[in-house]
Amino acid sequence: MQFVKSGYHGFFLPEAGVALDGPLPRDVEGTVFISHAHADHAPRSRKSEVCATPATAALIRARGHRGPVREIPFGETLHLPSASVTLYPAGHILGSAMIFVESEYGTLLYTGDCRTPPSPTSEGFEMPDRHIDHLIIEATFALPIYKWAPHRELFDRIRRFVHQTLEDGATPVMLCYNLGKAQEVMHALAFAEAPGPPIQVQIHKDGAPLCRVYEQFGVNLGCWEVFDPETLPGKVLITPGNTVNMPGFNQIPNPRFAYVSGWAALENRSGRTDVGALIPLSDHLDFFELIDLCRKYAPGHVHLTHTPDSSVALHYLRKHDISCSDLKLMEPAASII
Repeated sequence: MQFVKSGYHGFFLPEAGVALDGPLPRDVEGTVFISHAHADHAPRSRKSEVCATPATAALIRARGHRGPVREIPFGETLHLPSASVTLYPAGHILGSAMIFVESEYGTLLYTGDCRTPPSPTSEGFEMPDRHIDHLIIEATFALPIYKWAPHRELFDRIRRFVHQTLEDGATPVMLCYNLGKAQEVMHALAFAEAPGPPIQVQIHKDGAPLCRVYEQFGVNLGCWEVFDPETLPGKVLITPGNTVNMPGFNQIPNPRFAYVSGWAALENRSGRTDVGALIPLSDHLDFFELIDLCRKYAPGHVHLTHTPDSSVALHYLRKHDISCSDLKLMEPAASII
């Protein structure tokens, strides 16, 4: 099976007529599949026609997509002229899918961003029950310094930080991305075990329509409202880190910051000197999860993407007799056979 780079992050499979997280080449007919709603994977053009899971369709519409979206439920196979395509839960965020392509040239699984054990606010994680000739897998955290604690432990750390901050009369400010991580933090706080009324949350305005989609698909986000500095005291604020210097945020009473991200595993990545807690909650595979997944499913060839340094992961995969290589998305377009 042949595939070529397509757009910033995606791929095009010419024999199958399928594009994955990227546009079709000019003047070429085919079908575009989107793995999930994060901006680096969603359509660059808000008018483009794509296929995605129902939850991803709802999320990209909430973020302004106006083009037609063909909704493909998990496990349902779409039969195209030159290939069959099935979406499997990727465990990354709500609606995130791995895209399995079958054709006369072989099989390919494109993970997009994925996580196992899956995020509790996703639909879970499931691999195809058929052999995979090519596995294109993201490896953002493909170094042994990245080993995630269980979700329950990280959720407990979030709750403890929030409770202690509120007890001290300060305002907990959770710095995290509006889509995916924000809803995980809200979900964790919705199940906080403490006497008294439930924890009240405010979220950055751009996250509000995304939260409504999560609730539409049955995810419990607890008690929340849109950020309002006048009514914030006694509540938790969830907002991206690049927003805290914007108008209104300087009115936050006695803020105490927690940085929630896989990058929090490296303290110098927080980018802030006033962060009181670093909580490495990630929606991506850690190094050990990546190696274990590849060993368990033994694809014909593993292609690592989105990794600044693939050498260590490639070394360990080859020690386990797994054929593998680094697929650098930032290099000029090239064919891989």
